[in-house]
Amino acid sequence: MSETWTPDRMRKVYEEVKNWGRWGAEDERGALNLITPEKLREAAACVVSGETVSCALELAVQPSVENPHPALHMMIQAGDDCLIPGVNFESVMDFVGVAFHGMATSHMDALCHVFVDEQMYNGFSKHEVKSTGARRGSIMCAKDGVVSRGVLLDIPRSLGVEWLEPTHAVTVAELEAAEEAQGVRVSAGDILLFGTGRDARRKALGPWSPIGVGLAGLHAECVSWLRERDVAVLGSDGVQDALPGSGIDGWAMPVHQCGLAGMGLHLLDNLRLDLLAEACARNGRWAFQLAVAPLRVDKGTGSPVNPIAVL
Repeated sequence: MSETWTPDRMRKVYEEVKNWGRWGAEDERGALNLITPEKLREAAACVVSGETVSCALELAVQPSVENPHPALHMMIQAGDDCLIPGVNFESVMDFVGVAFHGMATSHMDALCHVFVDEQMYNGFSKHEVKSTGARRGSIMCAKDGVVSRGVLLDIPRSLGVEWLEPTHAVTVAELEAAEEAQGVRVSAGDILLFGTGRDARRKALGPWSPIGVGLAGLHAECVSWLRERDVAVLGSDGVQDALPGSGIDGWAMPVHQCGLAGMGLHLLDNLRLDLLAEACARNGRWAFQLAVAPLRVDKGTGSPVNPIAVL
């Protein structure tokens, strides 16, 4: 990739796909603006069977090679001491804390998460993110939830394999071949999910280090395609970009860089998509209503999520 995808070429793509100013100089929603009332009605029309499918991984509380910093889950009050003094009321309570950015927790990246040239989406400075959090581009732009038509492109199924090998970089041709095979087309305002078979590979071979071994994701050439199709949100069972890195100096993760900072494209990382793929195949359709509800974290750079597909 590095032989043909030079830093200058990547810079040109970045400038071409920018949505800065498209929805006004003060806009912080980015491509979420593409989810119009008409798109919401289209999403609602995708509900036929009423089946719901979670697209989130279970919150990992044990360390592994793909999750060196697991979530903290501890009991504040358990069944062996459940009586609250003074009120004669029995209850149990717990605490959860999670550093969700990374390779293991299902989460949504806010637009302030990544900078290019020290700027985030719409030209806001990196200095808008202080030690107290993000004053611009935070996850709060999605505080009322994100609902649209979801489309799943199952790349391994289209290629006739169980999973993509780590470092596989999905091309535009492979995305469009999956569209044709599944009888669906990604359109403006869609939440696009693409599967790489990470769940199946993990189940068969065990977890692996995305940094050391690699992780399938999109080739840099897909950036322009995402902009042409006006995707509203992008998600996958990986982290969108193929790892380890693109090999393009200064553009280690071009989908993150061009998507978040350039297009204002919110990203859904580390989803679980095998169950959704099974449901879509069983129902013979690959479009559905998808609801994503990030936590209302004031000044947050993202949030854990449990996206729900409704077929």
